[in-house]
Amino acid sequence: MALVPPHGGGQLKPLLLEGSALDQAKQKAAGLKRVDITSREACDCFMMGIGAFTPLDGFMGKADWQGVCDKMQISTGVFWPIPITCSVGDEEGVSVGDELALYNDEFGGLIALMKVTEKYEIDKKHESKQVFGTDDTEHPGVAKVMEQKKFNIAGPIQVLSEGGFPEEYPGIYAKPVETRAIFEEKGWTRIAAFQTRNPLHRSHEYLCKIAVEIMDGVIIHQILGKLKSGDIPADIRVKAITALTDNYFVKDTIITKGYPMEMRYGGPREALLHAVFRQNFGCSHLIVGRDHAGVGDYYGPFDAQTIFNKLPEGSLEIRTLNIDWTFHCYKCGGMASMKTCPHGKDDRLLLSGTMVRKTLSEGGNLPAEFSRPEVVQILQAYYQGLEEKVEIKLHGHATGDADKK
Repeated sequence: MALVPPHGGGQLKPLLLEGSALDQAKQKAAGLKRVDITSREACDCFMMGIGAFTPLDGFMGKADWQGVCDKMQISTGVFWPIPITCSVGDEEGVSVGDELALYNDEFGGLIALMKVTEKYEIDKKHESKQVFGTDDTEHPGVAKVMEQKKFNIAGPIQVLSEGGFPEEYPGIYAKPVETRAIFEEKGWTRIAAFQTRNPLHRSHEYLCKIAVEIMDGVIIHQILGKLKSGDIPADIRVKAITALTDNYFVKDTIITKGYPMEMRYGGPREALLHAVFRQNFGCSHLIVGRDHAGVGDYYGPFDAQTIFNKLPEGSLEIRTLNIDWTFHCYKCGGMASMKTCPHGKDDRLLLSGTMVRKTLSEGGNLPAEFSRPEVVQILQAYYQGLEEKVEIKLHGHATGDADKK
């Protein structure tokens, strides 16, 4: 058996330049109009650069934007669930036909070159309601859409940077061509991807181990781009996950890698996007548990599972591995799910990343049923460091006030 093909039925389509082509493009950029893009837009460039957003060749035009919002389909008929767009205001003075150099200083400056083929306005509320199911700006994904500038610009891009991710996350950051090579070397064809923006607690561990039992292997696939305020930073999460996998998984049943996207918190639609690019990474299945890619109370606990049942036949090659609500049951004496545990809610300890963050940030201790001690130690050190920084900052302010007096 072969690996699942890239999305769209063709070959991987990486847009990242290398060698002499990269050198020439950098020289060319010096003479082009500069446009500063957001961190989300930069991360979308990186995803297109490594081929994770195959078959896209740049930012979407209005027909693709409309099709994705309303039918989850680009104009060629290929399935796509979330618009991939870039915006500009009047102040940039961008016109159709312009060649642009796209910059983001958070990621080291020059990101990509772009040929503008279209400039158009959109209905931001319509996009928000279609993609996120709400236009409430308290939703972090909606907030990003509403903050976009007046116009979207479309056109093919050439990506010149990976944003420092390979250097910052050596051994974790990987391109689709690299994960596919790993899977082929191991002889894996049935591979489940576990999406995470959190350190793994016992419930996450349990989901991955269920998949290990029935798949050739599992990739714990971490998001490395920007998260919302309050989420545990990617570098701390990487350490915590490594501590877990080194101590509690059989060698060569899993690999741990990361990708350079920014989280949208889009619930069901983002689960579909996760499936699209996991197919490009070579995965045959996506693990979808409770509240996949959700935030707050915007989505039902299993909306991200049921949305896959509504897709037209042939939309995706990748399949879901749906797993019910999991928890520690004191009567069962271990991890269980709604499908395997006959006991009541009073016997169950429900686990969530939100509860981990809340407990540790308030200086509390996590029970052994909640998280492995090696993981807890790393997270406690992180939160202790935050407290020390706050104390230093407060002390500095107090001194400054005294000086003024």
